[in-house]
Amino acid sequence: MPLHDWTRVDDGIFHDFHLAWIAEIRRDLNGGLLPEGYFALAEQVAGIGNPDVLALHNTDVNGDDSLDGHMNGTYTSRPTEEVAGTALLTAPPHTRISTRADNESYTRRQRQLTIRHISGDRIVALIEIVSAGNKSNNRDWSAFIDKVLASLYNGVHLLLVDVHPPTRRDPAGIHGDIWGELTGETFELPADADRTLAAYSAGPVKAAFIEPVAIGQSLRAMPLFLSRDGVGYIEVPLESTYIAAFKGLPSRYRQILNAS
Repeated sequence: MPLHDWTRVDDGIFHDFHLAWIAEIRRDLNGGLLPEGYFALAEQVAGIGNPDVLALHNTDVNGDDSLDGHMNGTYTSRPTEEVAGTALLTAPPHTRISTRADNESYTRRQRQLTIRHISGDRIVALIEIVSAGNKSNNRDWSAFIDKVLASLYNGVHLLLVDVHPPTRRDPAGIHGDIWGELTGETFELPADADRTLAAYSAGPVKAAFIEPVAIGQSLRAMPLFLSRDGVGYIEVPLESTYIAAFKGLPSRYRQILNAS
């Protein structure tokens, strides 16, 4: 299914779709995609009545559920010991753009931000489906970028999915702002694609794997790094979960979005 132009409908319709997409990703993760010891549950953002995040927990060796931190996204907690039989992909992901950060560069620019911890385990990964609200004003956009950088500085891998067009706050797309803050380097979206799928490894050397996507294109599976060294990852099926979520939209809005 081709990516739709979500500017054709109001933010409330995308929010409904966002909830469904999160639920479909959760279904796949809990259905066997995650390594043994991990599980996903819908979470709520503070002050918002509907679940629109997906938190991934693990059960530690004492049998206690654990979750670290709280951000607007999807969390993966690290088991307290290595799980036998877990198989992660280690070949470099094949995305249109990949880059590594110079260690000295991002160390100099590191902000003094932390992610709140509420248990002994360490979060290792987060999936975020960006909403239009993240870009709606300078305050919310700055807070969002701060959370992303805090995750990377604390060794939390990221997968960001942004199906919204760039704004004056992110003229080079979401990755342009993140990578610029992290490394001081500039980034330009290709002329043929202005939406962004971005996977970040928060290992000892930060790395980014970027897949620009355009309206009408399919969504490729994207890596979600899990290992502490920033090498091992799983692939998150964005296309099939997008299709399943889209089927649940009211027909009126499906027709608007599918219109030529």
